[in-house]
Amino acid sequence: LAVWVCSYITATTLDSRSESLTGFVQQSPMTHIRITAGGHEFLARLETEKSPKTCAWFLGLLPYQAHICQGRWSGKASFIRIGTTGADIGYEKATSYPQLGEVVMYPGDREQGGGEIYMPYGPNEFACEFGKIAGNHFLSIVEGKEALPELGEHVHWHGAQEILFALAE
Repeated sequence: LAVWVCSYITATTLDSRSESLTGFVQQSPMTHIRITAGGHEFLARLETEKSPKTCAWFLGLLPYQAHICQGRWSGKASFIRIGTTGADIGYEKATSYPQLGEVVMYPGDREQGGGEIYMPYGPNEFACEFGKIAGNHFLSIVEGKEALPELGEHVHWHGAQEILFALAE
C-alpha cells in the first residue's frame, strides 16, 4: 500500500453556515456519523452537549474525506491533520486522555496551525512534540469500536489510509 502524506485542508471555520448549524446541533437530539476507513465501518454519535461548537463545525465539513495517519507522540492513536480550519472553535471540556471510541478535535491556532482530529485505538496520552495537548470530545463510536485496534495497527504498519465521515441515514 502506498504511504500517503497527510495534507492540510484549507477552508474557513466559523462562517455563517457553521454558525447556523450550531442551532441545528443544539436542537437535534441525536445525530450519527458513519466513518469508513481501512476496510472498516463505524457508527458514531455527535456529542452535542459536550462540544456544540465543535459538532457544528464538523457538520459543516460533511461529507469529509481525508487521510488518517499514525500518531507519533501519543501512543496507540491515529490522527487527521486539519490545519487551521478549526482554530476559531476553542476548547470545550477538552481532554488529553480520550478513551477507546472517543474522537477528539484539537483546534490548533492561526499562528502555529497544527489542528487535528484524533482517534485513539489503545492506551494513549494526546501529545505533540512539545508536550501534552487536549482536544474536544465531539464523537463517540457506538458501533464497531472493537475494530479500532485493528484499524490503528493497519495504519501503523501500512501507512495513512483514506477515511470518510458522512451523515448516517
